[in-house]
Amino acid sequence: MTDSAPRKPVQRAFLGVERSASGLRWVPRLGQAGENRALAMAQNHGLSELIARVLVGRDVPVDDAPAFLDPTLRALMPDPATLTDCDAAVERLMLAIKRSEKVAIFGDYDVDGACSSALLYKFLTTLGLEAEIYIPDRIFEGYGPNPKAIESLIADGAKLIVTVDCGSTSHESLAVAKARGIDVVVIDHHQVGVDLPECRALVNPNREDDLSGQGHLCAAGVVFLVLVAALRALRQSGDMRAGRIDLLSWLDLVALATVCDVVPLKGLNRAYVVKGLIVARAMSNPGLAALFRRAGLSGPVTPYHMGFLIGPRINAGGRIGDAALGSRLLTVEDTEEAEAIAERLDQLNRERQAIETAMLQEAEADAIAEFGDGAGVGVIVTARQGWHPGIVGLLASRLKDRFARPAFAIAFDANGRGTGSGRSIAGFDLGRMVRLAVEDGLLVKGGGHAMAAGLTVTREKLSSLRAFFEDHARDAVEQLAADAVLKIDGALSASGATLDLIDRLEAAGPYGSGHPQPVFALPQHRIGDARVIGAGGHVKVRLVSAEGTPLDAIAFRAADKPLGEALLSARGRSLHVAGTLAGDHWQGQRRVQLRIIDSAMPT
Repeated sequence: MTDSAPRKPVQRAFLGVERSASGLRWVPRLGQAGENRALAMAQNHGLSELIARVLVGRDVPVDDAPAFLDPTLRALMPDPATLTDCDAAVERLMLAIKRSEKVAIFGDYDVDGACSSALLYKFLTTLGLEAEIYIPDRIFEGYGPNPKAIESLIADGAKLIVTVDCGSTSHESLAVAKARGIDVVVIDHHQVGVDLPECRALVNPNREDDLSGQGHLCAAGVVFLVLVAALRALRQSGDMRAGRIDLLSWLDLVALATVCDVVPLKGLNRAYVVKGLIVARAMSNPGLAALFRRAGLSGPVTPYHMGFLIGPRINAGGRIGDAALGSRLLTVEDTEEAEAIAERLDQLNRERQAIETAMLQEAEADAIAEFGDGAGVGVIVTARQGWHPGIVGLLASRLKDRFARPAFAIAFDANGRGTGSGRSIAGFDLGRMVRLAVEDGLLVKGGGHAMAAGLTVTREKLSSLRAFFEDHARDAVEQLAADAVLKIDGALSASGATLDLIDRLEAAGPYGSGHPQPVFALPQHRIGDARVIGAGGHVKVRLVSAEGTPLDAIAFRAADKPLGEALLSARGRSLHVAGTLAGDHWQGQRRVQLRIIDSAMPT
């Protein structure tokens, strides 16, 4: 920008906070134009001003408020035929149903893969077909179809292979199936170029020739659309078995995948989650119900419970245990078997947590020794031999949070081959950087999307890779760090943080990717008590307003971060505190809790 170029006006700081404990500048989410739209929305639709502010702050048009607050599948679901190759996929599924063929379902080892596999399995087996789910081992097979697995499925009698949440770039593996005369249908959502593998159908709203506008869906959301089309075709054919299928009763799986895959909660995704939560609360899926019980669910199911209680437990199977446990849990009908699988996943999750804790201590120590507090650094890259490859994604996420920089964790084996995973900060495209490193010959393979990426690297290329990442990212990341802000939806006092307020806020949810939870600032509240609780280093706080009203609050995993240090050192003094409100269920009682995400000293 030249000196003569127009400069964007600097937004005023909320409560005058120019730099918080977390190094952020607080700003109001709405400018004056947004305030005006919120007022118009409240007046036109009879909404509270608060709800109108929340909706406008999340880019909901004034006239769309009623439909947004009551999302329906009927209104938001497109004709599945608008998905490229959907008709071809349905045609092949119908042929399998007519012939009673054995169908192999090849899924990914994460929650989305497990849910996608379970949806298709339930559909086929309810119709009386024989179906088999195959989930690859994360460590020994890696992501997506591999030739050996394809050969094994064919040897076991599969006449049709359907890949879900994978397959869009599996040229070699799908060529094996084609050579053996076996059709493959791919149902996926990952980014893909123009070079597509040979298969009977490839349904992926992110392929370049797809004009459906549904690229924000997770794989389970795409599978559901394909099944809607298949059920329609089944009914049109006069097949009486169509009456056995109740797709809406499986929306809990679609909601779970949508939340855990962190896809934007907009359009059809919002309807999936809103309606799926209703199904989940009925606990009609024996496996999910068993896992919720094992996880200690209290109160009705929320996106938070799906993302932080259920998701990690299902993923634990793929990270350090049997990758097929998740899909098996979601398809099991026997309650005793469901309890046994849920117990095993819960145990694996505890083991995963222990491994992660030990690895994180090493990773943070290495990162601090090399990068200090991260200031002036473009990308944090940590690597060790002996780390568990299934945990590196979690390490990268923790390092990204700790240093507010894109971060990678790489696990090297004894042969000098490293498996790594990266997580990014908002505004920096990590997947593109990894793809550029592949093109430069620095990686064996790698890919991903803006916020997350995976890679394979040899030890002799590690130094060059670090230098490449740093050169590519430093300036952009430094600018993002300098511009980092916390958007505040409004100010509250402890006395105004009520269950009624939480109920009204929930009406504008569910919240997640693309539809963030409202953030409120509580100005000058005294820290009555602050202490560290739990193995995760959470900081529990008692806030007290000027009127003497107390409010319980918690800052997750904050004990060793600047936020935690600020809270712990402020006992008896006043701070500005910012966070999100939640209705916490404890021993049958529902109470208000503030989840603290930042604090600042009053000026």
